[in-house]
Amino acid sequence: MKYFSAFASRLFASVLLCCASGLATAAESGATYEAPLPVQLSTDPDLCAYVPCKDVIPGADSFSKRMGKPAYVEAYANTSDSDDAPETDGAKASADENGRKLIGYVFLSTDIVDIPAYSGKPVVTLIGMDTKGTITGVRVLRHSEPILLLGIPESELTKFIKQYVGKFVGSKIEVGAGRPDQGVLGLDAITGATVTVIAQNQVVLRSGVQIAKQVGIIKPTIRPQAKFKQAEGNRDWNTLVDEGSVEHLRVETADVGMPRSREPYIDMYFGYLNAPGVGRSILGDAVYEGLMSRLKPGEHAIFVVANGIESFKGSGFVRGGIYDRVQVAQDMDTFTFRDLDYLNLYAIRADGAPSFRESAIFIVRSPTFSAAYPWHLVFLGNKMDPQTGVRTFANFNQKYWLPARHLEGGRPEIVEPEATWVTVWKTRKTEVILFVLWLAAAGTVYALRDKLVRRATYKDRRWKDVPKLLLWLTSIGFVGFYLLAVPSITQVLTWFHAILFEWRWELFLSDPFIFLFWIFIIVTVFFWGRGMFCGWMCPYGSLSEIVYKLSGKLGLKRFQRHLLPQRWHDRLKWVKYGVFAVLLAVSFYSMGMAEKMAEVEPFKTTFLVGVWNRTWPFVTFWLLLLLASMFFERPFCKYLCPLGAALAVPSTFRWWGLKRKKECGPCAACAVGCGSQAIDPSGRIDQRECLLCLDCQVLYYDDHACPPLAQERKRRTKAGEPLTPIGANGYFIPITPAAATVAPAAAVRQSAPAWIGQEVFDHLFPWSRKVFQQPILLQATTFALTILVTWVWVLGAAGRIGPGIVLGWWSAWSVYELVVRMRCKPYVKDGPWWGRNLRPASWADMAAYVTFKNLLIAATLFLIMKGTGVLDYLSDVPGLEWLY
Repeated sequence: MKYFSAFASRLFASVLLCCASGLATAAESGATYEAPLPVQLSTDPDLCAYVPCKDVIPGADSFSKRMGKPAYVEAYANTSDSDDAPETDGAKASADENGRKLIGYVFLSTDIVDIPAYSGKPVVTLIGMDTKGTITGVRVLRHSEPILLLGIPESELTKFIKQYVGKFVGSKIEVGAGRPDQGVLGLDAITGATVTVIAQNQVVLRSGVQIAKQVGIIKPTIRPQAKFKQAEGNRDWNTLVDEGSVEHLRVETADVGMPRSREPYIDMYFGYLNAPGVGRSILGDAVYEGLMSRLKPGEHAIFVVANGIESFKGSGFVRGGIYDRVQVAQDMDTFTFRDLDYLNLYAIRADGAPSFRESAIFIVRSPTFSAAYPWHLVFLGNKMDPQTGVRTFANFNQKYWLPARHLEGGRPEIVEPEATWVTVWKTRKTEVILFVLWLAAAGTVYALRDKLVRRATYKDRRWKDVPKLLLWLTSIGFVGFYLLAVPSITQVLTWFHAILFEWRWELFLSDPFIFLFWIFIIVTVFFWGRGMFCGWMCPYGSLSEIVYKLSGKLGLKRFQRHLLPQRWHDRLKWVKYGVFAVLLAVSFYSMGMAEKMAEVEPFKTTFLVGVWNRTWPFVTFWLLLLLASMFFERPFCKYLCPLGAALAVPSTFRWWGLKRKKECGPCAACAVGCGSQAIDPSGRIDQRECLLCLDCQVLYYDDHACPPLAQERKRRTKAGEPLTPIGANGYFIPITPAAATVAPAAAVRQSAPAWIGQEVFDHLFPWSRKVFQQPILLQATTFALTILVTWVWVLGAAGRIGPGIVLGWWSAWSVYELVVRMRCKPYVKDGPWWGRNLRPASWADMAAYVTFKNLLIAATLFLIMKGTGVLDYLSDVPGLEWLY
């Protein structure tokens, strides 16, 4: 016993030491992950003073300042001593008066496009292109993709972007297999990072095409011009907005990383004035006629009006300069405005139009723009990252498509580009269908568990074990190694942050398998607890279980320790909850640091990267866990897994538990064989620790193994009585029907209002009614604390205080409520949440209940108040300023 305890302690310490070493190595290996960039990078005219421009355009020895809109720099080679400079042709490639030859262009992706990758942040990329439009080099300067830090080696991204070198920016290039017969070039993807590479493909090609069009390498696409119908009377402002003739773009202060304000960052309305039905309604007949007489063929007038604390004209605008805060985008074309493209807009003539702080008319002077097709007004806001404090420009855009009633023949037929996540789902349609069938099969098998365990016996458990073994093998091979669909604690942290800061469905839909897996996990956790996923479907848990069983078959069974001593288990099982709590707390300080610390999960090393691709700390950590799994059953799952801890907390609310008998308290037959060590001395199963192996349920129906059943079987056999089937309650069905007795009066069923009132009182108020019998001072203190906590939560939800303070108050209140409930209401529900089956609560039971209940209440109230506009209303009420 002492030997195994000492061995377990040393092994556990070694695992933690290697985990810490791995985190340090991860921080060093992710060279461009969240790499700090100079604050001047996006604004300084001398781009190449801050980035290695020579790396992306070989042969260049000097560079111009930033020019054009969007910005780029010209790359030159000195013709006097650069005989090896790339050969180019055309007028622009000739040497200038200083003996320099223009050989290409260098541009920064974030100066041109703002396409988020899987992390929700853009990959900052430096791109070089020669004067013929051929890409000469691509270099990633900064990314926020956690999979490229702790999962896939960053070298894979470098290998991917090198595929662009030598390709023309105007070519049709797609991630995946090429189609030469259709002129489509293919790129080898990065397995496990599909969304990242699809987004990066769009970044490189769209940036390159825009610069190539600007410098004349690619000729512009001339779209058919719109033909307008005559106006059918002027319309009021609300009608114009409702029909889409006037569009609305609103950016809140929170969207740019600023504290929430009563005033928006900017609140813009805009529309296309050339259409008579719009122009006459907005400007009035006289002003409209005058404006149209000033426009030349191919010129288009767009009006913009706005309120807010920011200006769409830009505070740094000077005469002769560019309005750098607004631009118009149509497909791959971008149109910017100089001072000569600006006209004053003095008034809006449409009835019901609100007042505005600033207004303007901008002229698009390009034959490539067509009002018959959709376009976007793009506003560039100065956004601050709330975690790093770094400021960057972010694009906020709103689509505009002139309503069909203004166009002769209506709107043209167009094919809108698919969202990235839609492309991912379509390209993996077969795998998605197979994965859904696998999930359905797993759910069906477990739903039929009662039939399976009845057919099995304690000595022959094949009816239960064979389906589980098939799920384990498919989970490892198909789900883990092929689909790379391995749920992780990082996704739980992302969910927390998405609720608090910004919910984007495309972020969760970008990986179809993880998205579907999490829907299944959430449902089954509330149905049966964490054991459905952790015990039957987790790829790493399945691998760990098979390693343990194979080791026993290969001669190590005599050295295997099926169970740790109970006192050690009762201590070590809390470690995973501590790991989860630390990761959650750190994520509010730095999500990047939390993602690095999440390497405590060996999932990435096992499935996403491969052990052979990792450095020695990760390999050592992985080998130690493998060694532990050979001698102990699922050591990582039971003692270290933060994902298991996160799923264990809501398992307290599971609807259907495992069956028990009244004899299960004094009898320890099930507890002796419980691999999860989840059965306490009273016979109760701890659903947070149970991995649903179902061995106890096999015993439940086995009349040779379950002591109460075996005793009854022997008694009947000795008495010559027949053995009747075993009922759902785990006992032999009586031979003769029980004598009829007068049934007790049925309990009066609670009315719905009474039930709701009881539930509200139970969940929202930790005190019992005895609190009203306490001294007045104590009552006042109690309710003052309640009001204070509620006020802090409202301030946090309204964006008035930071999430760290909210999290601190939430934690403090949860601790307070935990103590109060253990004194006033020391019970929790057992079974479905709508029932009233109460049982005495342990401290662990109450902690899980209070934590998850408070999280659900806070998230639900936040979503309701945000969706109904209550939060915006509260932050806009001047009379509540004294609260803030």
